Amino acid sequence: MKYDFDKVIDRKNDYSSKWNDLQKMFGRDDLLPMWVGDMDFESPQPVIDALVERAKKGVYGYTSTPPSYFESVAQWMKKRHNWNVETDWMVYTPGVVTALSFIINAFTNPGDKIIVQQPVYYPFFRVIEENGRRLVNNPLIYKDGKYTMDFDDLEEKVKDRRIKLMFLCNPHNPVGRVWTKEELTRLGRICLENNILVVSDEIHQDIVYPGATHIPFASISEEFALSSITCTSPSKTFNLAGLQTATIIIPNTVYYDIYKNFIKRLELLNNHVFGIVAQEAAYMYGEEWLNQLLEYLTGNLKLLIDEIEREIPQLKVIRPEGTFFVWLDCTSLGLDPHQLSDFMTNKAKLALESGYWFGTGGEGFERINIACPRIYVTEAVKRLKTAIREIK
Repeated sequence: MKYDFDKVIDRKNDYSSKWNDLQKMFGRDDLLPMWVGDMDFESPQPVIDALVERAKKGVYGYTSTPPSYFESVAQWMKKRHNWNVETDWMVYTPGVVTALSFIINAFTNPGDKIIVQQPVYYPFFRVIEENGRRLVNNPLIYKDGKYTMDFDDLEEKVKDRRIKLMFLCNPHNPVGRVWTKEELTRLGRICLENNILVVSDEIHQDIVYPGATHIPFASISEEFALSSITCTSPSKTFNLAGLQTATIIIPNTVYYDIYKNFIKRLELLNNHVFGIVAQEAAYMYGEEWLNQLLEYLTGNLKLLIDEIEREIPQLKVIRPEGTFFVWLDCTSLGLDPHQLSDFMTNKAKLALESGYWFGTGGEGFERINIACPRIYVTEAVKRLKTAIREIK
């Protein structure tokens, strides 16, 4: 079937944090929200139908996870990413960030250190520091409009024996890189040689633009599989974040037992009943929707790039290879991070995520979510253009 991604859906009264938390987060509620990492699109029709049918049964008791839940993940990984995954490597967890917290507590001790690559998804910082661990930054290199890894810096920092984990973001949020096999292999070798467990957040694995290919870190070699944990979910792919459903893939049986025993002590092994239904329907019948989505996002991205290049040369779009986020270089405006945030909120009247939220290297940038009807992208450019003209 043909999906209508131009359809505007009123989300103001559906418990949406993106639309309902504007006053709390930005101090005003008259903004165009393009911040939180979900989509303003309806999920695939087969998912909606499956959820409605399950809801009609009227009984919402304790849930037993069927084998088909994990089989749906394995089939999807093989089909979309050419990765053969065994179902007995998988553990259900209510969300990827939740899983990161569990991993930290299961595999490290207070005071241990964890590597991140800033600017990066800022909940990484919170989950590390609020669990009493210490953050080590291996900053990305920004040059000629593209981000790369700083392997020299990484090789120097891993000499610290207190470093136990590395959080890898692939595809990278917010800069949009889809790391190549060569980059991942070099990173993996460094971590392997220094006994550092790689925790790969691959939640955006299915949102990849033409010319890029997502490589699951653990798929590169058996060595990497046995020294890593992969976090995945259908939430970004099919707009299911509110169902709190994620799958953690751990090929190393020792690590698997450590992780599963940890969450077992927390009594968190039972799935969300609607999460099971939605994931199975999405992975079985959602591919047509996803292919149309990617085509639509590519159109949104082209529109944003073309309009900014033509109408707002003061800004520069960092062309993403993956994710539905776009990283905007606003440094030429000459505003400090808080001035820039104030400008976007109170002049452009856009709810964006300020670059400094993402750590070192994010100052002077803004993250914009383009997983929305095209009319919103057009309106965002219009507001930016008008606000920047007022600066001049």
